[in-house]
Amino acid sequence: MPEQTPNPDFRSGFVTFVGRPNVGKSTLTNALVGTKVAITSDKPQTTRRAIRGIVNRPDGQLVIVDTPGIHKPRTLLGKRLNDLVDSTLRDVDVIGFCVPATEKVGPGDRRISESLDGFSRAKKIALVTKIDAAKPEQVIERLMEVNALRDDWAAVIPLSAVSGSADALDQLNVLLDQVLGLMPHGPALYDEGVVTDESLENRVAEIIREASLEGVRDELPHSLAVTIDDISEREDGSMTDIYANVFVERDSQKAIVIGHGGSRLRDVGARARAQIEPLVGTKVFLSLRVKVAKDWQRDPKLLGRLGF
Repeated sequence: MPEQTPNPDFRSGFVTFVGRPNVGKSTLTNALVGTKVAITSDKPQTTRRAIRGIVNRPDGQLVIVDTPGIHKPRTLLGKRLNDLVDSTLRDVDVIGFCVPATEKVGPGDRRISESLDGFSRAKKIALVTKIDAAKPEQVIERLMEVNALRDDWAAVIPLSAVSGSADALDQLNVLLDQVLGLMPHGPALYDEGVVTDESLENRVAEIIREASLEGVRDELPHSLAVTIDDISEREDGSMTDIYANVFVERDSQKAIVIGHGGSRLRDVGARARAQIEPLVGTKVFLSLRVKVAKDWQRDPKLLGRLGF
């Protein structure tokens, strides 16, 4: 079979989306990749790692690096998350600055926009997200506010990543066209068909953490961390056994996660299994142990043990 001639017009590179916490960056990443590679939640600071999602198109390949939201850190974990964003921004080709259509541009947005001056190699685009939840006049107002933030936007694009309508898909395709057009010419960075380079262990841990976040309040979301002890398929292939730990910072938080008579932890397990089983391709036995790691967000050694 003759070897295929490389396409000289093929483009590839890295893009990341930045913004305040909970502006829709992970939802947008999943919508563009076409499958769930990053967990989502209405709780701020859900994303804690740089997660790569890969978009394959005939004319190019985009590697989307989903990062934590930029925020004023109150803990050592918060500082490390901001440092992670900073190091990611230094390596990407395009930075997409996200502002939700439902909220006015504020001091936090301006501070993030100004910080982009330090990443001169990357081209910048502005994205007004969540337009499905906004009135038309809000979208227009937001576009004007965002456009006024900088004079070097390569594009300013309104979009929705959740509605699934034909218009929403058109908006996502416009974004992909714009971003791919800003990428350098070059070969694919990942094999076709690969949607993420996240390990199975990391994806399972994140699914469990997402399930644990549902319904919790106040500071508990920030105190949750998940580690995996073991994932192993049984010899007959009928079941995958997963042993995982859910860490919190205080005994009172442990009681909340477990719930009365273990009811809440059972719900967490059921929600997590529903997403893990399609991922591993078998039924799942999931063992969850809730443990206390006192003030782990502020402890360098505990942060290291928990993967931060």
